[in-house]
Amino acid sequence: MRPAPEDPARIPGVWRGGELERAPLEVVPTGHAALDRELPGAGWPLGTLTEVLHDGVGIGEVSFLCGALAAASREGRLIAWIGAPHLPYAPALAAMGIALERCVVIEPAHREDALWAAEQSLRSGACGAALLWLANALPGAKRAQAGDYAWLRRLQMAAQAGRSMAVLYRCTAAESVSTPAHLRVVLSGAADALELRIPKRRGPPLGVPVRIDLARRSRRRLVPQTEEAAPQPSLVRADLPRPLPRLAA
Repeated sequence: MRPAPEDPARIPGVWRGGELERAPLEVVPTGHAALDRELPGAGWPLGTLTEVLHDGVGIGEVSFLCGALAAASREGRLIAWIGAPHLPYAPALAAMGIALERCVVIEPAHREDALWAAEQSLRSGACGAALLWLANALPGAKRAQAGDYAWLRRLQMAAQAGRSMAVLYRCTAAESVSTPAHLRVVLSGAADALELRIPKRRGPPLGVPVRIDLARRSRRRLVPQTEEAAPQPSLVRADLPRPLPRLAA
C-alpha cells in the first residue's frame, strides 16, 4: 500500500495562493499579537531578509520590532546597527529589554561598506539581528541602484546561513521595485500609532492595514539626548579592508 502523498502546503517554501505558508518556520514574536497573526509562522522571520519601508525618521520604525530585537539579544547574540540615521538612544533600548552590551553600531562611509558589513554580520552567526539603512546620500548610491537586487539576494543568503534576522530599511518609493526579501512591510505613523501594510509575505498580500498602538509601550525617541550619564551602546566605526571584496551577483 502506497503511503499517502505529502500535503504540498507543508513543504517549506510552498504555500497556497490564498493562505499563509503553513510549513514550520523559525520566527521570534514581535510583541504585537495583531501583527503576529498576519505573519507566516506567527512571528518575525529568522534566516531571511525582510524590508521595512517608511518615510521620515522616528515614527516607530524600530520600536515596533522591540520584542523581536530583545529576544535576539537575550540569546546572547549581537545586534548590528549598520548605517543608522542616528546613534541609537541607549536608555530607550534598555527600556525595551534590549541588552546594550550586545549592540554594535557600525558607521559605513560608503554604500559598498554597508553591504559588506551587513553580509559579514549576518553570515558570521554572531548576530541575532542586523538592521541596515542604505541612505541615498552614501557615495555610490546612484551607481548601485541597478545592482540592488543581486546585492539583496546576497544578504538573503547570508541571513539564511547565519540564522539571523535581517532588516533592511528603505523609503516607500522602493515598493515598486522587485525584491528577493520574503517579507516587506510598509509603515505610516499617526498619533502614537503605526499603520502597517504587508504587500509581500509568504501568502497573499494583506489588504487591511494592521494598527499598532505604540503609546502602550511608552515609546521613546531612538536618537541621542543630552544626558551625559546615559549609557551608550558600543560604537564600532567601520574599519573595513581595502580594497573591499567584490560583491558579485
